[in-house]
Amino acid sequence: MPSSRPSHPFADASRGERLQRVMSDAGVGSRRACEKLIEAGEVTVNGHLVAELPAWVDPERDRIVVQGKVVAEPERRVYVLLNKPPRTLSTLKDEPGADRRTVAELVDHPLASHLFPVGRLDYDTVGLVLMTNDGELANRLTHPRYGVPKTYRVVVRGALDEEAVKALEDGIYLAERKAGQTVGAKRTSRVEIRLIHQDRANTTLELTLREGRNRQVRRMMAAVGYPVRKLERVGMGPIQLKGVARGAWRELTREEVRLLKKAAADGGDAGSGAPDKKIRSPKKEAASERKPVGRGRGAVAEPVEPEGPRIKRRTMKNAINKAGKKDTGRARPEPARTKQTGAKPGGAKKPDARKPGGGGPASERGSHGGGRPRGYGSGGRSSGGKRGRG
Repeated sequence: MPSSRPSHPFADASRGERLQRVMSDAGVGSRRACEKLIEAGEVTVNGHLVAELPAWVDPERDRIVVQGKVVAEPERRVYVLLNKPPRTLSTLKDEPGADRRTVAELVDHPLASHLFPVGRLDYDTVGLVLMTNDGELANRLTHPRYGVPKTYRVVVRGALDEEAVKALEDGIYLAERKAGQTVGAKRTSRVEIRLIHQDRANTTLELTLREGRNRQVRRMMAAVGYPVRKLERVGMGPIQLKGVARGAWRELTREEVRLLKKAAADGGDAGSGAPDKKIRSPKKEAASERKPVGRGRGAVAEPVEPEGPRIKRRTMKNAINKAGKKDTGRARPEPARTKQTGAKPGGAKKPDARKPGGGGPASERGSHGGGRPRGYGSGGRSSGGKRGRG
């Protein structure tokens, strides 16, 4: 039985990258075109003919020859963030006869001639533009299938009302054009809206889109009756427009590139996840947590005891005994005595006549319980020299 293993010595995936990808990155052609060249016997690696796939190579160590020409080592991947100024084209070259500034003229990088913009911004729109020579990442960042978010800061005329906000969030039908002709209308994807500032004259808000149509933000705002005054892109995935002046640029850090690639990969897998778990009612959840006791129709469902360490009976008994000893060692409080509201059977106690003020009503004894009224001294006059009341 013939073996399905390729006849060349490059069948080990741990060697590096796929041969057709290395050829495509070097500019030989598309991956499909490179596969056809390999299958036609036009490619050799380190002097060995490679006419079968798969094949893996190390572009820094292996010598790849296609149709007698040595494939150059792939160039370094570059990722640049540009803060696009107004009145600038998001293309590499302007139309013949026009003399407008392009984003390529603003990036003074050694590999600037190999960089291209990721997506486009309108001529007067400002803000974040990524430029790179990584075609695969650029495709993932711009294709709506991967859903990488783009955030725009928008200033519109007037105070935005709730109806317009709901219409933007739910989606608006925009005309679709192909080859210069309208071929129908398609609803926009859901938009995330965050209000920044609002007054009678203007409203400033942030819109986050997961698709990119031609002049989409301006057309959406015009459809709900709020023309755009200013438009700026401030974010693409995890990359934010911070610390870069208008018209300036900088290279992304390794961490930013890692986060950007992760966002593109996660967006691509978002639509192919596992199906959602079916939501069960509380009654069914409670019934599923019971186990039957007995057999047949007369079986009774008994609640399942929660798992965990069980307390021994002896330990519980000791704890109860200790609690009882503590209670016996404490002094018991005396019962509260009830006050006697009624008089004793013997009647009221007679006042002692020998004590001063012991008899007679309170009006005769005075407020202090003595025989004399308040304020009088031994001479019958008050301390103030005035005669008191009789």
